Amino acid sequence: MLRYTASRLLQAIPTLLGLSLLGFLLVHAIPGDPGRIALGARATPSAVRAYDAGLHLNEPIFAQYITFLGAAVRLHFGYSLGLREPVGVAIRDHAGPTALLIVYSMIIALAIAVPLSLVVAKRRGSLIDHGVRGLGMISFAMPPFWLGLILVLGLSVAVPLFPVSGYASGFTGELRSLTLPALTLGLLFSPVFIRTLRASLLEVLDSEFVEASRARGLSERRVLYRHALRPSSLPLVTLVGLTLGSLLSYTVVVENVFGIPGLGALLVTAVTNRDFPLVQGLVVVLGLAVVLINLATDLLYGCVDPRVRLMATR
Repeated sequence: MLRYTASRLLQAIPTLLGLSLLGFLLVHAIPGDPGRIALGARATPSAVRAYDAGLHLNEPIFAQYITFLGAAVRLHFGYSLGLREPVGVAIRDHAGPTALLIVYSMIIALAIAVPLSLVVAKRRGSLIDHGVRGLGMISFAMPPFWLGLILVLGLSVAVPLFPVSGYASGFTGELRSLTLPALTLGLLFSPVFIRTLRASLLEVLDSEFVEASRARGLSERRVLYRHALRPSSLPLVTLVGLTLGSLLSYTVVVENVFGIPGLGALLVTAVTNRDFPLVQGLVVVLGLAVVLINLATDLLYGCVDPRVRLMATR
């Protein structure tokens, strides 16, 4: 397993290089002069040129990328032009709300999806089955900002249970501030989880070893929970890993809708201000997070299914 983990980490290096190059080129494709934006409209041309030279923007694009890559390897991304602080400090200060939001969203999505999947799998073809899948399609089709606004109208305006926006301090304040954003993302992704786990459960319930369990006189509840749920969860494990990476992109929208000071909101601000060092640092950090999440998903496979662990050691 250690050899497998090391090989996956080595395979992640080209992915990170590609992400860093793509992010670097996209940032430089944004119109506008960072020096002019940072110094203001009244700054002299010589002052703007000197400012850009300090960021190596007067060098060829390839030389700029090599300079950025060398600093990124040392985890030094320079200073944010807008926040006037090291990029690493800015990312660290904004990573907490995003991490909590992603974990909270995933807990809500799984808390909705797993029980409903078990219910509809036992009652395939029933009115409950069609109703759950129909509501899931409606929820999944809604844009996250629209679903978030509906939740605000229902749970903040009509019934004032949660704040409309903002981020309070303390565990209770953070939990209340993140409930509506997390519920938005949870309702968005839970239909996909339900559909995947339901299909896997139905396939396993029709398998021979489940029929043998029924023939031994085991109750349907015990067959479902003890014999069918674990092998059916493999596709869900994969989907959860892929969804965690997708959640990083969805937080950009949700954090701006609800005023959460996370990495998504920080990225929008950095792009708007043409904050080259901050955008490039965020691209590398978010790309690294996605790679590590995918690696953790592969390793979790070995915990759920020993056959995967056996194949990895060969």
